[in-house]
Amino acid sequence: MPQSADLAATLNAIIAPVVTELGFDLVRIQLAGKPGDLTLQVMAEDPATGQLTLGECAAISRALDLPLEAADPIDSEYALEVSSPGIDRPLTRHGDWERWSGHEVRLKLNPPVDGRARAHGVIGAVENAMVTIDIKSVGPIRLPLAAIESAKLVLTPKLLKATRPLDASDADELVELPDDTDETASNDNDTTED
Repeated sequence: MPQSADLAATLNAIIAPVVTELGFDLVRIQLAGKPGDLTLQVMAEDPATGQLTLGECAAISRALDLPLEAADPIDSEYALEVSSPGIDRPLTRHGDWERWSGHEVRLKLNPPVDGRARAHGVIGAVENAMVTIDIKSVGPIRLPLAAIESAKLVLTPKLLKATRPLDASDADELVELPDDTDETASNDNDTTED
């Protein structure tokens, strides 16, 4: 269900102050599904770690219950889902592009730029509301941040090394990656998407 700009602004006005008051950064608010089966996803992170624990997700969810119930901004029933961005996180804010420079990203453009609706490459410099993406088969291209409809980091050994779990006590097994891991092993056949 695409959300209108008015609904998006209303949800942000309700949710952002609550998340900020709890000491977290809001990453994304997304309403998905169809009436009768909607999910309101609130993605947030601890600015110190870039992640949330299950307890922090639960705290945000509890804190949002009353403000959302009082404002009643969504015309249909919905489920509230609070989550951490995860390792292969979406890039939604200007600072995300700078923070994850040097990592692989897949993105969709709207409107297309130079006939390109999608891209997959390594994030480079961010300057004057433009980001450089180094596409293996094309080389570096510059894209306006405003034209990026969605972007998500690609799960690579380099990204795994840069993102450590907060609490691995529930993990079945921990695998340490060697320092000389081949970072090009991830999806070399899919270097560009047009």
